[in-house]
Order: sequence, then C-alpha cells, then structure tokens
Amino acid sequence: QVQLVESGGGLVQPGGSLRLSCAASGSIVSINAMGWHRQAPGNQRELVADIRNSGNTNYADSVKGRFTISRDNAKNTVYLQMNSLKPEDTAVYYCNALIQNGRGYVGSYWGQGTQVTVSS
Repeated sequence: QVQLVESGGGLVQPGGSLRLSCAASGSIVSINAMGWHRQAPGNQRELVADIRNSGNTNYADSVKGRFTISRDNAKNTVYLQMNSLKPEDTAVYYCNALIQNGRGYVGSYWGQGTQVTVSS
C-alpha cells in the first residue's frame, strides 16, 4: 500500500502565501517524480508543477514566478510554496507521485486533495 497525505491548505487573502506539503508512505522502493495538480469547480484538473529525481522542475505558465516546488527525498515529501496568491488560484490541490512499490509495480498515486481558497 502507498499513501499520499497532503496538508497546508486553507483560506488566504489575495497577495498572501501558503505552503502545501505531501508525504508519501508505505511500500515504496523509489519515487520517480512528484507534483501538484489543481481542480477548480467546473474546470478540468490541471498540472501546477512537478519535480523529477534529477531536480528538474516544470511549472504551469499561470504560476511561474509565484510558486516554487521542492522535495525532500529522505522524507518522501514534496512541497509547494505559493506566493502572491490570486483568487483564480482557488481550487482543490492534489499531490501526485510516480512510485515503484515493493512488488515492482510502477504506478501514479494521488492524495485526497486539500482546499486552497484565495479571497478577501
């Protein structure tokens, strides 16, 4: 069993900051990539940012320069620092990871989601 548990969402005013965390646990042999997606009401889920084992990162154009993704490999944890938040960043944020488990299976795992609301 592999689990991803997110934390750090909440309500913040426009221009504010939040930091999301996602910890992977369970039967993990290796984690190839970790990332964050988001889904606003009525919209499709979209990639926000991801980070590879190499440290290479990828960001959606809408968050470049405002969000920073990082990971702690020793803790199997990925972070998303979100600065200069805008109302359009309001969404449920989901952690995603490409993980090889103890049985050799490589699969895409998702967290349960954490709500981020940007409003005055």
